[in-house]
Amino acid sequence: MIVSDNGTELTSNAILRWCSEHRIEWHYIAPGKPMQNGFVESFNGRMRDELLNETMFRNLAHARAVIAAWAADYNTERPHSAFDYQTPAAYARTLTTAIARPAARDESSARRAIAQPAPTGVNTNWAPIAAG
Repeated sequence: MIVSDNGTELTSNAILRWCSEHRIEWHYIAPGKPMQNGFVESFNGRMRDELLNETMFRNLAHARAVIAAWAADYNTERPHSAFDYQTPAAYARTLTTAIARPAARDESSARRAIAQPAPTGVNTNWAPIAAG
């Protein structure tokens, strides 16, 4: 499934026909509700401001090369606020390191309780509630 806004670049019959031919479902967010697709809206804004508005493409091959280079930089070299201003590659290394590190061993293998047990003397009996 592809989710998009109702912008002119994403409402063409050619895109809808291509989706139909490839059996891909297309879903439009509600008009005036960009947060229904917030991550993509953020990405599209950056790509538009930093690349599309700044570049005059000579031909399709040039467009493909420039966009691929921008995407590679965005996905590997550029710090992202969602990753505590680390690059995606650096953030991935921290995850790999955390996953590879063995967990601290306890006396037992049982999971620890999330909540503390009720203190002694506290009534933990449930009161019956009549169904209405």
